[in-house]
Amino acid sequence: MVNSNPVSDTVSDTVSDTVSDTVSDTESDVSEGDVNLSPLRRAWERDHVRGATRALLDRDAAVYLHQSLSTPCFDALVEADGIWLTDADGRRFMDFHGNNVHQVGYRHPRVIDAVKRQLDTLPFSPRRFTNGAAVELAERLAALAPDPLGKVLLAPGGTLAIGMALKLARIVTGRHKTVSMWDAFHGASLDAISVGGEAVFRRDMGPLMPGTEHVPPCDPGACRFRCGGTCDASCADYVDYVLGNEGDVAAVVVETVRCTDVQIPPPEYYRRLRAACDRHGALLILDEVPIGLGRTGTMFAFERYGIVPDMVVLGKGLGGAVFPMAALIARRDFDRAGDRALGHYTHEKSSVGCAAALATLDVIEDEGLLGRAERLGARAMARLRDLQSRHRLVGDVRGVGLLLGLELARPDGSPARREAERVMYGCLARGLSFKVGQGNVITLSPPLVIEEDDLDRAFDILGAALAEVEANPEA
Repeated sequence: MVNSNPVSDTVSDTVSDTVSDTVSDTESDVSEGDVNLSPLRRAWERDHVRGATRALLDRDAAVYLHQSLSTPCFDALVEADGIWLTDADGRRFMDFHGNNVHQVGYRHPRVIDAVKRQLDTLPFSPRRFTNGAAVELAERLAALAPDPLGKVLLAPGGTLAIGMALKLARIVTGRHKTVSMWDAFHGASLDAISVGGEAVFRRDMGPLMPGTEHVPPCDPGACRFRCGGTCDASCADYVDYVLGNEGDVAAVVVETVRCTDVQIPPPEYYRRLRAACDRHGALLILDEVPIGLGRTGTMFAFERYGIVPDMVVLGKGLGGAVFPMAALIARRDFDRAGDRALGHYTHEKSSVGCAAALATLDVIEDEGLLGRAERLGARAMARLRDLQSRHRLVGDVRGVGLLLGLELARPDGSPARREAERVMYGCLARGLSFKVGQGNVITLSPPLVIEEDDLDRAFDILGAALAEVEANPEA
């Protein structure tokens, strides 16, 4: 690693300097602990970014509109393979973030071969036509989903699929209101941030979509204090209350497991949510865009809860870390919008995207990735508990399959947000990339194909970074 290389008067540094007075800490953006203009990110760049990476970053910052969480970026990639990312100066990172597209890893040969074959014959399928790959993918998804789910609509991304679900809910119920959760993320478009609950996306955006009611999410960690140590799922009463008092809610929209900080509701929560929706005539829409397709150890995360939603949305990993793909799977009796457009997207039945998705489903099945996520997830949780026993910063650990979280807290119990960001950059310097959610939760989402040795190496890196921050608390 490069230890020192002061950044010259570049576009990205100039932009950072102009906002240094207003972005002096990430405490205000608690929903995202990875803000691109934070002082810690700028310091990491000064210590580690140079040469070809610096040049590409500056060109990127010069031509892209700047926005929180992406541009300006802090590194530039030239290769992705398996669990690894390689930047323009040859540094390699184990990718435990990957925007959750990499269940089967990067450049899986079966996915790449399927895409290449499709490119040789049918690289694009205009919307009024169908194609074999699109039909087969819809058949596969319908067969994987439990009854009464069985009708499919595809889209180029998860946010768009959420929008299709919202439209369909209005058509089916004749209502337009929704109930969703504060701190939730369902995408970055105006309709998605209306039902979403992260301040960094909603703040100062002006009027959002009407009728979007919000309630507190299920937060099992808070129940250690509120409910005497065990989550009693009473937070489902918030939803029941709004449904009963509004009386005209079309749908409840929920992330089955909140990915950003690994909030795992108890089974009783979803039993009560399902019953409340049935009682009040509202639909239950589950957003599994980042966590479906095996990350939790089951094909659909809701399978762990013994309930079936009225609609489920998949995305991210469906394209095999190659092509943007998402799917809405709805109840068969919801096929009622033949005279209207729910999606109508140019790449709705992408032949290439569907080929990638079919290969991804094959890999998940043939390589036993559901069982692998369960087995490696148990191994990972043992390592997390060991880290918790050895590091005072680790206030809580949790996980389901290969979706894992470490919540960092200070001695007084307050969120250790700056410390979490320092741990993240310490791990990046050692070759491990991950996301920080809610400001203080280290969220780990490795590819399901990861080897045990690499999983262990990642936890060694994480332990070293925690120790470094604990040894220098004032740094």
